[in-house]
Amino acid sequence: MTEPAMLSGLAHSLSGLELFLLLAMGHFVGDFALQSDRMAVEKCRGRDHTLPWSWWLTAHAGVHGFLVALLTGIVWLGVAEWLVHALIDWGKCAGYYRLGLDQTLHLLCKLLWAFSAVHIAARLALS
Repeated sequence: MTEPAMLSGLAHSLSGLELFLLLAMGHFVGDFALQSDRMAVEKCRGRDHTLPWSWWLTAHAGVHGFLVALLTGIVWLGVAEWLVHALIDWGKCAGYYRLGLDQTLHLLCKLLWAFSAVHIAARLALS
């Protein structure tokens, strides 16, 4: 399933920097354009909730995982993003750090995913 022809994302045709820039743009779409004010509040434990906070956080992080999987063409990078994004946002909600560090951590993950995707695509092309 992970043959070069199966990569539907952009990892096989872009440099790591180009893919990082697309992932960063996708991140800001996911964190600001696609995240409602309600989701931003209710994904944090200890707030008033119409649904359990964990559902909101899982849904929000899932959007980011989907964007990473879509852009890279590698589902497992999307799953990794889903998990790590949820952990980073949980830390921000718990008050361990503020928005600036939160966003920095998210973008560092996007850098890791971009260069991982390009590396994986190159290895698959050689096999």
